Amino acid sequence: MARADPEGQPEPLIGSSPPVSPRLPSSAALLFRLGQLAVRPLPVAAAATLGTTAGRLAARFRPDQVEVLRRNLERVVPAVDDERLTRLAVEGFASYGRYWAETLRLPSLSAEAIDRGFDVDGFEHIQAALRTGTGPIMVLPHLGGWEWAAAWLGRVGEMPICAVVERLEPDDVFVFFERLRSSYGVNVIPLGPDALAEVVSRVNAGDITCLLADRDLQGTGLDVEFFGATVRMPAGPALVARRTGAALLPTSVRFDGDRRICRILPPVAPAETGSLRADLQSTTQALASALEILVSEAPEQWHVLEPLWADSAEPPPDRD
Repeated sequence: MARADPEGQPEPLIGSSPPVSPRLPSSAALLFRLGQLAVRPLPVAAAATLGTTAGRLAARFRPDQVEVLRRNLERVVPAVDDERLTRLAVEGFASYGRYWAETLRLPSLSAEAIDRGFDVDGFEHIQAALRTGTGPIMVLPHLGGWEWAAAWLGRVGEMPICAVVERLEPDDVFVFFERLRSSYGVNVIPLGPDALAEVVSRVNAGDITCLLADRDLQGTGLDVEFFGATVRMPAGPALVARRTGAALLPTSVRFDGDRRICRILPPVAPAETGSLRADLQSTTQALASALEILVSEAPEQWHVLEPLWADSAEPPPDRD
């Protein structure tokens, strides 16, 4: 049954439909459903505050991951002391908590409520790309609240959106988020061997594709320089652009008080030297340089919680 939404039209609770199989839901899926029940009746600002608070609390219980994020941030903001780096890492957890709370809140918001909370700088780049008939590829870092951009494009702009996402385990958690994202217009493509062909097909059909690209989840990416040191980033965005001619649009969505600010940079032109390997390398490096700009604008909202550089995985030094 639909429930009244204080900030939008009544909508069904995502995850309340019958499960795909008769098995009981996993503890992780139950946790996300409870989280959605907790944030659904709250005003958006209160849900954001709840998520931020939960993120800071989680940082107290996950010092190992705080340390990993702190060491990642050493590359991004190298001129600050250890205490400041630790504060930035804790704020990264706070931002991540807000991301989860707002993502769980999005399905029950009206298009009007989503539009009120969102500003876009650079939307003309999406419009220009769509006029070609080929859907653009939005290349994003793990920063701020990128789900709001997808919801704004899908619900407010009524544009076809797809996103490649990591297949979460257990399977009912993946199904939960697949349904959640579909509620605000996102067609989910699971990361895997068939993802490339599916993305190429959707781009050629004019869909806008969202790709998080500051982590190489499959271990098949290319080595590029990112904040002065070598990391491996996925070659997928460059490969899809080469095959389709799609515009590559570096994009971020950062929190700014009670708003979300989407910044879309001018398109990165794919390299065309005639060598596939050289072209993918050059284009992926250009994307990495663009993502540097976006991460630098809000490093306290960047939440890559796995070691990104080789030295990020080293044991932390003793600190007095």
